[in-house]
Amino acid sequence: MGLGLKIKIILGIFVLIISGCTTHKGSYSYQPTKSSKKYPSNKLDASPSNLTKKNGEPVASMRPYMVLGKEYYPTVVRVGDSFTGRASWYGADFHGKSTSNGEGYDMYAMTAAHKTLPMNTVVRVTNLQNNQQAVVRINDRGPFVESRIIDLSYASAQSIGLVGKGSASVKLEVLGFEPSDSRSIDYTAMAKGPRQEILTSFAVQIGAFANISGAMETQKKYASFHGYSSIIKDTQYNGDQLYRVWMRGFRSEAEARDFIHKGYFDGQFITRE
Repeated sequence: MGLGLKIKIILGIFVLIISGCTTHKGSYSYQPTKSSKKYPSNKLDASPSNLTKKNGEPVASMRPYMVLGKEYYPTVVRVGDSFTGRASWYGADFHGKSTSNGEGYDMYAMTAAHKTLPMNTVVRVTNLQNNQQAVVRINDRGPFVESRIIDLSYASAQSIGLVGKGSASVKLEVLGFEPSDSRSIDYTAMAKGPRQEILTSFAVQIGAFANISGAMETQKKYASFHGYSSIIKDTQYNGDQLYRVWMRGFRSEAEARDFIHKGYFDGQFITRE
């Protein structure tokens, strides 16, 4: 065997060894880390929260919703109600993006995000550290941080000296409800508007019957009960007719829960009309 042939054989064996060592079984792929959601309302943009009112029903941004595994219940609020907590603000990163009621976020408008206040609620925000005040309209949901109750636009945060500090203790006072989606607050129209706003109709089911006569007897017995009224809901369950008796007239989930805790009925539970 010539020297040249021996070299070729040795090189061939070497290549086979190297290729065997570098052969992978299975597949490997790079999985990039998920981009963080800088602001939870980005998550809401893809939800039904931007639907408009249909057939007199509340827009979806005024219905109960879930963010990061927690449910929030927009509920009754009255002119003069006040709340205290910490405020934060959001600015350029979200300028032009959709808010929870479908408007484009304008960092220079006097608006704010709140977890449960009705859309277009107008509130006075007082910075308790310097007593500076701003009047803002709620048009977004958030901030979804337990210790914070309102997220102000850049302009409103700047007007009360909040921008440099990031957050501060504030007092919120409900002034009224802007009757339109106008980007400015119409104080005259607001003053003529309702003194309270109820978003979601809660009910408590007190009975369910396969026979209409049982439902009618229960509904008649509790037609007026501690300030609430009863109705019959004709429904289907597993293909069978089921007549449910609901107590209605609750203005919030908390009020319905208080009713249940009094133990008037066995097996009662909250439902939404």
